[in-house]
Amino acid sequence: MTRILILYYSKHGNTQRMARLMARGVESIDGCEAVLRTVESDLPDAEAPNDVLVTEQDMIDCDGMVLGSPSYFGNMASPLKKFIDTTGNLWFSAAMEGKPGSVFCTASSLHGGQETTLMNMMVPLLHFGMLIMGLPYSEKSLLYTQSGGSPYGATHWADFESNRDIDKNEKQLCLAQGKRMAEMAKKLRA
Repeated sequence: MTRILILYYSKHGNTQRMARLMARGVESIDGCEAVLRTVESDLPDAEAPNDVLVTEQDMIDCDGMVLGSPSYFGNMASPLKKFIDTTGNLWFSAAMEGKPGSVFCTASSLHGGQETTLMNMMVPLLHFGMLIMGLPYSEKSLLYTQSGGSPYGATHWADFESNRDIDKNEKQLCLAQGKRMAEMAKKLRA
């Protein structure tokens, strides 16, 4: 079984909903399994996590990894960054090297740093030696989205109150990204 780790932090549930869509995309490919994991929060007003907390072993055992986070000042949320900062031994041992990796995010404003967040989230993946996967423009939803979505990864504009639902284009991009990750990880594993 090809395992894709979907590691995310979600404060209000929007990033978690995107992670679940990514998982559906992963599991649409025969022989592929999505492993949803989250990190502990130290931020005020954060909802309690519904998924299992990630371990380094989850990272070692995966065949590919997707990182997801809300956009905070053009960067990933501190709870996710805090966890990643503890994984230096995975970098040192090359445990993640050659695995596909991709990123996704949410933002409360339309121009809230979605693309810079995605780019900043790619940096640790590059340091791990992972192969970065984006979303090509053959995914037609990239051409029609008016809210979220980028060739760097799926995004969602949640609005200032974090109550805007994931629209059809954003949903399609999440599914497509999960599917692409599973397909690539399966090929690389063979």
